[in-house]
Amino acid sequence: MIHSSIYHRADTMAAIRLLLSLLTGLCAYYFYSQETLSPFKPPEMVRGKRVLVTGSSTGIGEQIAYEFARMGAHLLLTARREKQLKEVAQKCLELGASSARHVVSDMNNLTSAQNVIEDARNKLRGLDYLVLNHVGGSGRFGPFQGDMAAVTSSMTVNFLSYVQLTVSAMTMLQESQGSIIVISSLSGKEAPFTLSYSAAKFALEGFYSSLRRELRLREISLSVTVAVLGYIDTDNALKIIGDKITMQANPKEECAREVVRAGVLRHREVIYPYWSLKPLLLLKEWMPANKNKKFLKNRVIFPWGEGNLLP
Repeated sequence: MIHSSIYHRADTMAAIRLLLSLLTGLCAYYFYSQETLSPFKPPEMVRGKRVLVTGSSTGIGEQIAYEFARMGAHLLLTARREKQLKEVAQKCLELGASSARHVVSDMNNLTSAQNVIEDARNKLRGLDYLVLNHVGGSGRFGPFQGDMAAVTSSMTVNFLSYVQLTVSAMTMLQESQGSIIVISSLSGKEAPFTLSYSAAKFALEGFYSSLRRELRLREISLSVTVAVLGYIDTDNALKIIGDKITMQANPKEECAREVVRAGVLRHREVIYPYWSLKPLLLLKEWMPANKNKKFLKNRVIFPWGEGNLLP
């Protein structure tokens, strides 16, 4: 009986060692293939290409525009704020863009999203890269209170407008055998206190992963890259959760470089920062602070980092 138990433990340890070895090998192959087997020559691959970047007046979208500008692309920038768009377009020209135009659009209006693609057709005479980055909606960070208006707003801006832009641009992208780059989030895996936003990002990954597969089955040469992002130091992210978590935000400039690199090389997915994909843990323990108020005592580990939350 003792010998049997010893042998069982030995077999278990051997199996664990084998599994770890396999995982190590797979990880090494993944990073090796990403970094080494896919040579990246940005100017040669992108110069003269036509690129539409949504949500490009600030944050990650702005930095993505600068990355494509350095490679000599023709850029069409869109967001709600014209003054910032003009400034970003001017800097893109200074960085080496072949051209840089802008169009003001509110992605809460799906007709406005359609019009952006018409502008791309008229101004760029086609499209090689569609970068879907914009974010919005009326949701807030905190416990879900059953606000359907917030859900509808978030789904419209953060999901439906993405689909509308894709549908409207599909003909041009197929003609150019181009690429779609979709900015998603670890919140789309599972995230409390951002339910409306999380639902929209979850929908994005389902739609675009399925679209990628369908295009491949139909033998259509159009790539779809989904960028799954953690905590990035954009003004919006810092404003919403900067005082609620303890970890340091990751630089938006480096994030943009990784996203553009993955899109240009037609990778299926890029995770930035790569180490941030971890299980979401939430230990619930509501404790009364006084007769009229409750507070969340537990420590929360979000997909993007660790912190405390007060309702």
